[in-house]
Amino acid sequence: MAEKSFKYVIVGGGVSAGYAAREFSKQGVKPGELAIISREAVSPYERPALSKAYLFPQGTARLPGFHVCVGSGGERLLPEWYMEKGIELILSTEIVKADLTSKTLVSAAGEVFKYQVLVIATGSTVIKLTDFGVQGADAKNILYLREIDDADKLVEVIKGKKSGKAVIVGGGYIGLELSAALRMNDIDVSMVYPEPWCMPRLFTADIAAFYEGYYANKGVKIIKGTVAVGFTADANGEVKEVKLKDGRVLEADIVVVGVGGRPLTSLFKGQLEEEKGGIKTDSFFKTSVPDVYAVGDVATFPMKLYNEIRRVEHVDHARKSAEQAVKAIKASEEGKTIDEYDYLPFFYSRSFDLSWQFYGDNVGDAVLFGDNDAASPTHKFGSYWIKDGKVVGAFLEGGTPEENKAIAKAARVQPPVDNLDLLTKEGIGFASKI
Repeated sequence: MAEKSFKYVIVGGGVSAGYAAREFSKQGVKPGELAIISREAVSPYERPALSKAYLFPQGTARLPGFHVCVGSGGERLLPEWYMEKGIELILSTEIVKADLTSKTLVSAAGEVFKYQVLVIATGSTVIKLTDFGVQGADAKNILYLREIDDADKLVEVIKGKKSGKAVIVGGGYIGLELSAALRMNDIDVSMVYPEPWCMPRLFTADIAAFYEGYYANKGVKIIKGTVAVGFTADANGEVKEVKLKDGRVLEADIVVVGVGGRPLTSLFKGQLEEEKGGIKTDSFFKTSVPDVYAVGDVATFPMKLYNEIRRVEHVDHARKSAEQAVKAIKASEEGKTIDEYDYLPFFYSRSFDLSWQFYGDNVGDAVLFGDNDAASPTHKFGSYWIKDGKVVGAFLEGGTPEENKAIAKAARVQPPVDNLDLLTKEGIGFASKI
């Protein structure tokens, strides 16, 4: 097959790829210089929509409504935008071999792509129960959510199982957002997870208590401290029961699994330095190989604020790391320098009529403020994390845009705190004064 050559190639077509393309355009990329090679059949889109408005029973989100960069308030990059800019979108194309020495990529169909500069934006893949040999985990209607095809399958199954029963396996981001979306579709929902409370990587027990109570009030059954160990199927091969480790058996027409992801780095094994499960980069997202950059979920980078090496799986970092890498690429070509990546961790979620934001680091002593009673009509409460006498992290449910900006500033500035009781009393007022 004929070989195609580009100055810049982005491998992966997720959020990072779209934001990188926009930054390349801002930096004056010439027509024909840049290609995005994606396994998916559509141009880059804002992935968070898939577990939210895509699944709503009415007012649903559909493409082209949430192509990047609409998620951060920017222009929506429709497929025509890439054509107008002379950026080649090579879709439905899976790269199966990467040779970084010869600067060559090979697709499953045998196509060969040459590049001068490579941006790795391969993202993550979901962890599947079949990976662990869980009995019956290959039954029909056991679903995962990562890409738009997954969301389309889930929508079809929801339509076909009106007033059915769903079991959500996992109590993290996906578990919480999908439980809400399925409940809004009038599906009977049970959420199962092994931890003592939901979202344990971020939430304290006090924060989790609110969400568990709120979800219970919405009719979501929460089953903690156990895991799914097997599934049975009916004569059509569709899942009908979920067996739990504690001996319980749950009826199910739909099972959605959200037990985490793993970064897609296998193409580059042995060719790039890795750390903490990702591809090791510097503050400009340069890897250990010249002219190769890694962004988003796959990058392990220096977190300047905490003087640590970290890997972050969230859309905000996917966007910002892509922009940083492209600025660094162009600066390097022009013999200029740019500032190091100075990232403030930011996570958010929306479900039912709830909306929370978190900034910074959730280490040290957690101080709860506000009203975290699940039955409260206000849904307004938060938490600060205090380490070495300073605020290092802040969480707020139900904040206004101004209040969310205030907690972000608090997490960035890290103001000193003398009295934790006073902090509890002041609540959001403390951050608003900074």
